[in-house]
Amino acid sequence: MAGHQQLKESRVVKVDSEESWDFFFSQATNQGCPVVVHFTAAWCIPSVAMTAFFEDLALNYQDMLFLVVDVDEVKEVASKMEIKAMPTFLLMREGAQVDKLVGANPDEIRKRTEAFIRSSRSHKMT
Repeated sequence: MAGHQQLKESRVVKVDSEESWDFFFSQATNQGCPVVVHFTAAWCIPSVAMTAFFEDLALNYQDMLFLVVDVDEVKEVASKMEIKAMPTFLLMREGAQVDKLVGANPDEIRKRTEAFIRSSRSHKMT
């Protein structure tokens, strides 16, 4: 499909337009799939440093959708999601934000992602 690309050897999908953002969220919502989003910028060293960690996280959680959004390339999405600093990580379910973490803190991101996936699994069972 035009409008998105998969990063090499990664489960992280790069969002390159507002349309691809909407597409991924409608697909995830329809499938009941939780979403983790990394808002980044090429000029932000801490954000770039988190890229490998985020890709590793995606490999560990196969039942979640991992998206990366460059705030300079897709300003509309960054604005709509009220992203003010990079890196920012959003945990989302059914199109709604469940959690937000600002800053490069791998331990906290992993902890919150683990809690999020546990709550998502129990949410599916209800």
